[in-house]
Amino acid sequence: MSNPTTITSQPGLPFIDMVREYDAPRKLVFRAYTDPELVVQWLGPRRLVMELGDYDARDGGSWSYIHRDDDGTPYAFRGVFHSVQEPECIIQTFEFAGAPGQVSIETMNFEDLGNGRTRCSAHAVYPSVEARDGMAASGMESGVNEGNERLDELLERLIG
Repeated sequence: MSNPTTITSQPGLPFIDMVREYDAPRKLVFRAYTDPELVVQWLGPRRLVMELGDYDARDGGSWSYIHRDDDGTPYAFRGVFHSVQEPECIIQTFEFAGAPGQVSIETMNFEDLGNGRTRCSAHAVYPSVEARDGMAASGMESGVNEGNERLDELLERLIG
């Protein structure tokens, strides 16, 4: 069974917060966020094909990927890992090529809930409320929800 993803943003503040629980140990969830071979299996909507560029999950490492839809339209993303503290926290930048210069800073905390469960809490800070609203209007919520469903499926396969 899938766990719900809670996505919130407060009026007038340039933040988006997301909270999601997974039925998998923290170390495995963290690995799914940082191992490029796993990231390509879950990140983003099912209808898009992911082409991974860089994915160097370490302090100062960079990441980039392109999602393509059925007609080949590219949706490119990139960023830098500022801090990777296994298995507790990732701090990175995030930029969508469709909104150049609108770089957000994302902090993802991974909490061990016991009994093989993990909570991931993400806090994204945007340069303005307008930039945050643009990201929210871009289809982010459906992409995040579908990606999390795919991550649930991947974690279930990895646990066996």
